[in-house]
Amino acid sequence: MSKLPLNHDFTGKVVVVTGAGGVLCGDMARAYAKAGAKVAALDLNEEAVKKLADEMKAEGLICEGYKANVLDPEALEAVHQQVLADLGPCDILVNGAGGNNPRATTDNEYQHEAKEGQKTFFDLDAGGVDFVFKLNFQGTLLPTQAFAKDMVAKKSGNILNISSMNAYIPLTKIPAYSGAKAAISNFTQWLATHFAGCGIRANAIAPGFLVSNQNRALLFNPDGTPTARSEKILKGTPTGRFVDSEELLGGVFFLTDDEAASAVTGVVLPIDAGFAAYSGV
Repeated sequence: MSKLPLNHDFTGKVVVVTGAGGVLCGDMARAYAKAGAKVAALDLNEEAVKKLADEMKAEGLICEGYKANVLDPEALEAVHQQVLADLGPCDILVNGAGGNNPRATTDNEYQHEAKEGQKTFFDLDAGGVDFVFKLNFQGTLLPTQAFAKDMVAKKSGNILNISSMNAYIPLTKIPAYSGAKAAISNFTQWLATHFAGCGIRANAIAPGFLVSNQNRALLFNPDGTPTARSEKILKGTPTGRFVDSEELLGGVFFLTDDEAASAVTGVVLPIDAGFAAYSGV
């Protein structure tokens, strides 16, 4: 984080980040604050965002933490009113809340390789699939309904969504998550068109493969060696490495900087160490 603010100045901007209790969006929240923004960190895990806000305040940064359920319109509007009172109207909304669920994941990449007792496509739980779609799609739509009102009133603002490389070509085992992220890419284009006359830009980033606490066990064996799935990922990535979470920040800042990206709207920016560029041959 020592290289921030990456020549981007967000002084005075109010930035709302959902999912800020997690590592990736927590890093984004901190980065915006270091670049001068007033940050509202939202997450269902109130303890995590309150801790983040306290840490940032101790560094002389401006951040407030709020408990927020991105699937509850009334709760979101209540938080919206709190943010208005504490920090002011929203200039930049980062829709970072999202995720997958084991109930919507298969155990095997291919049906013909399935063994007895393993969860196959036919065992996917309808409720789990529904939860993944709601968390990712409605978890982006509903906060946008709450906070984009401020942008319409000011006739300026930025919406940044979090898509994924699996929105382009689905990854095996995670059909619901891949489909939900494809919906996010499509919705980003829709928002860019819908709000074009209001001075609002809408874009997304599509992170490649990152190592996080959530997926570490899937990517590495207990002895630290790559798992078979991890080896496939690295072989399919021309640079032969994973993406670091801090490497997302340059793209995040660029897309939400009205001077640097004034004519950029409706795009999904891959930040993937070359994964999408490689055909495998």
